[in-house]
Amino acid sequence: MPSSSDSSKQMGRLFSWFAWIAALFVLYWTFDNFLQNKENPNQQVLSYQENGNAVVVLEQNSRGHYIANGFINGREVTFLLDTGATQVAVPGRLAGQLGLTQGTRVQVRTANGIANAFQTEVAELELGEIRLNNVAATIVPDYDSRHILLGMSALRSLEFTQRNETLTIRQ
Repeated sequence: MPSSSDSSKQMGRLFSWFAWIAALFVLYWTFDNFLQNKENPNQQVLSYQENGNAVVVLEQNSRGHYIANGFINGREVTFLLDTGATQVAVPGRLAGQLGLTQGTRVQVRTANGIANAFQTEVAELELGEIRLNNVAATIVPDYDSRHILLGMSALRSLEFTQRNETLTIRQ
């Protein structure tokens, strides 16, 4: 028959394991949040109204990109601003979730060469206080990313100012 001393030792080991697992979970969660904020410092987009115009202020990430959370058709997405992209480019795996339908098949030039894509239209695109409607876009089935390229079909109607590592966008 086990003594109460043995039971106490077993209980102590159990709590010790639980404490280590909890500590590792907290470290993982903290480090994961740190990396996400480093990748996307604009998870909470700074935005306001100025003289009747929407203004968005974005911070550059550690790689020099502007990545920000926003919405397409009411669903949260992550944008990568790309002034070199002609249109908004949506990864194929996200298109259905965003309520986008494939239109005419087209070929697009990407950083990796020519790719097949489908024309579509984004009914509503939001970046902070900026709201755009009926934005031309492409669905790119082979574009394997969690980011939506925010190209010139959305950006051409906006005004940009970049100073240091901050981009200010006005509508």
